[in-house]
Amino acid sequence: MENLIQNIPVAAALVLPVVLVLMVVTNIIVEVLKKLTWGKLPTNVLAFAVAMVVTLLVFFAACQIMGVAVIWYMVVAAIILGVFVAYAAMFGFDKLKQTLEQINSIKQNK
Repeated sequence: MENLIQNIPVAAALVLPVVLVLMVVTNIIVEVLKKLTWGKLPTNVLAFAVAMVVTLLVFFAACQIMGVAVIWYMVVAAIILGVFVAYAAMFGFDKLKQTLEQINSIKQNK
């Protein structure tokens, strides 16, 4: 338990970069799958499913590589992280796209 408490600052510092990398990977996979499904599946549902799969795969791979025993609350934390990744993938990209369109419209009006 003491080891877990000592590693909290390290884990907290790694969360944002991990979420960003997982978000980029999720966005790339979703864009490819959107082309393959021809729009038959809602993009937000697809992004959520891909984010969960990618996050859980990375979690289990990291546990395997580091030799860490998987405990139920770690899986719950990975699922919560997957929700954050899905949210960032669904809304972060849309907001970025909207901002770029606004910048382009401002440039065209000048």
